[in-house]
Amino acid sequence: MPVDVVFVEPCFPSNQREFVRALHAVGARVIGIGERPKSALDDGLRQWLSHYEQVGNVTDVGQLERAVRLVQSRVKVDRLEAVVEAHVMAAAQVRERCGIPGTSVRSTFLCRDKPAMKEALRQAGVPCAQSIGSSDADDLRRFAARVGFPLIVKPRDAAGASGTERVDNGPELERALARFGVPQGRSVAIEEFIEGHEAFYDTLTIGGRVVHDFVTHYYPNVLEAMRTRWISPQFIVTNRLDTAPAYAQVREMGQQVITALGLETTATHMEWFVGPRGLKFSEIGCRPPGVRAWDLYAAGNDFDIYREWAMVVVHGRTSQRLSRRYAAGIIALRPTQDGRIVDYAGVDEVHRRFGNWFIDEHLPPPGTPTQPVEAGFMANAWMRLKHPDYDTLRGMLNLIGQTVKVIAR
Repeated sequence: MPVDVVFVEPCFPSNQREFVRALHAVGARVIGIGERPKSALDDGLRQWLSHYEQVGNVTDVGQLERAVRLVQSRVKVDRLEAVVEAHVMAAAQVRERCGIPGTSVRSTFLCRDKPAMKEALRQAGVPCAQSIGSSDADDLRRFAARVGFPLIVKPRDAAGASGTERVDNGPELERALARFGVPQGRSVAIEEFIEGHEAFYDTLTIGGRVVHDFVTHYYPNVLEAMRTRWISPQFIVTNRLDTAPAYAQVREMGQQVITALGLETTATHMEWFVGPRGLKFSEIGCRPPGVRAWDLYAAGNDFDIYREWAMVVVHGRTSQRLSRRYAAGIIALRPTQDGRIVDYAGVDEVHRRFGNWFIDEHLPPPGTPTQPVEAGFMANAWMRLKHPDYDTLRGMLNLIGQTVKVIAR
């Protein structure tokens, strides 16, 4: 019997279509629910989707539930999948209301609410930064006095570094609390600043067991990268995960987190730090990583990661082996200033030197408005490369950052 899978928002962002393609490729009947009209579906989506329902807002639980129940009146829905951070909680609530297997509301909440996540993991013995979540400014000030500066302030349900601020003293904390709306009753998360190198650990899991995993390193750490224009930040997925003993502890911690939060068959994205205080867990999302990191995993391992995710979701098993043949990475190229891109320098040189190792690149044409630094790794120009040796690849990306200039005025 065919497996019927409802997939939330197949049109946007652009790589959402890859999940639909993969589900169709492994034999699922895919029903899309999204905010765009059916006319917005491209030819591929029209071919892969057996049905499409438009709603006004896929994060509105009531609207999503009505659409799912309409689908259930016609077929037995076996899975309801959402892979964007903003969509996962609505999907979890509708799953439970409609009796569909998948990540629970409790697990989804713990993957989104940072203070609750940290508390659950501390109880499970996972080393985490000290943290608090509160709408009471006095509680937050007492936490700051006890833990000391620097501290990180963020929304309770932020994804990655989105909306995150570092504060180094009392006046900065007061300004941050005001910006986050604490005087108006908004609850925020505050945690101690962990010194050390930042990286992420991503998995595919079946029944709570990790079946595929990846480690990716940030240079520099995200908070600095998303605040500093002159830096051309990069992240690189290592191909040494199976051979370097140091990663054993990361893998052990990752499995411990998955078990503690009750995650079963899903993709996960976990951030972690390692430094003077050892390995520390940062946060987790019960969905794939952003910034198209999965494309790097596919390029580095000679496999179709979207199809493998679909096999896990639809059939509960894997079908491909990871080659670990290449390290793969991205470097973000920041415009010299805000405005419009007018020219590039150094592109021909890096193509000449490293052309065989390019995966792809994005160089917006002259006249394109620039995006702010905090908009992320793929907001402006970027290049992605792979190489069999991790250290060689890092050197190549460093040289690209020193050579390529995105000139804006």
